[in-house]
Amino acid sequence: MTLIATVFAGIAALVHILAFIWETIFFRRPGVHWGVFKIRSEDVPAVLLWSFNQGFYNLFLAAGTILGLIWVHSGNADLGRAFVFYTCGFMVLSGIMLFISDRLGLGREKGTGVGGSISEALPPLVVIIAMLAA
Repeated sequence: MTLIATVFAGIAALVHILAFIWETIFFRRPGVHWGVFKIRSEDVPAVLLWSFNQGFYNLFLAAGTILGLIWVHSGNADLGRAFVFYTCGFMVLSGIMLFISDRLGLGREKGTGVGGSISEALPPLVVIIAMLAA
């Protein structure tokens, strides 16, 4: 695995760990539910279960990527690359779906999720391109 793929896989994992922290641990804070996700305080109880589970989904993607990186660099490179490729592919597809749902205006104002979709999809896309080019 190239240095570029390794670095961007780490960035992708960190983005998903941050999403876990926001969605699971700090979601009830106005600076997070409104500042990050544009969810009004009165709507938090209705989406709290969704947010909590979504956070763990992001944590599991990050964990898979980190586990893959550990395997790549500790002697089980084929298995590690497969894990990194799979989890990063999943992240890219999830970012694309976030972009599409944002463009359709699902759940909030149109255009508020573009940054999230880019930050979710771009680092793992770099990983996939670097892995395929190597």
